[in-house]
Amino acid sequence: MPTVLVVEDDPTIGSSLQSALGAADYQVTWEKTGFAAIERARTAPPDLVLLDLGLPDVDGLTVCRELRMILPASVIVVLTARREQIDIVSGLESGADDYLLKPFSLVEILARVRAHLRRSGKADSDLDEQLVLGALAIDVSARRATLDGHEIELRAREFDLLVRLARHPGAAVSRETLMADVWDANWFGSTKTLDVHVASLRRRLREVSHTSGLEDPARAPDITTLRGHGYRLDTGRPI
Repeated sequence: MPTVLVVEDDPTIGSSLQSALGAADYQVTWEKTGFAAIERARTAPPDLVLLDLGLPDVDGLTVCRELRMILPASVIVVLTARREQIDIVSGLESGADDYLLKPFSLVEILARVRAHLRRSGKADSDLDEQLVLGALAIDVSARRATLDGHEIELRAREFDLLVRLARHPGAAVSRETLMADVWDANWFGSTKTLDVHVASLRRRLREVSHTSGLEDPARAPDITTLRGHGYRLDTGRPI
């Protein structure tokens, strides 16, 4: 049974989320403060977190960053009444995979949770998939990516994005296709989240390429932005 951690200080919203998710066969834990949520994540790591940014004890972005360090493979969805784009981007850059603006409907929450958990799982046909592109190696079943043998620490959605691009190396992939394949066809939000995740993934690839001391930089992959269309994974030269 998938596990969900709800972090919400508003009793009406928190109880509604707990009831709706429980009725949908999720195992739900509800915490009302940021510090309690961090402790809960350490002792009982959830598959997905619904995190309110307006917490009474600590800023939600700080909690998000801490949860991301504790839960590198879990999905984090922030719930926020902050509608300025800079606040939304800050949430994504703090480690969130997605966001929902308040007020939201329970139907929308359940659809988004189902989509994220479905994307986090893999079909049987994918279990043994191995992708090797230059110095980049991806073990899909283990959800592990390495560059010249050095592991790349990726968030859940960054890994899914890398796999999607790596399955068609050198091919242009549209923004709409990436959103549908990585975030689900029923995506409700802005595609700004795609830009943030691509930028983070690109940065992580370059950081590991630099710190690993890759002797031949031409073997390192990179993500090219195609203005007005989408992105392309340019793979490094084969070994």
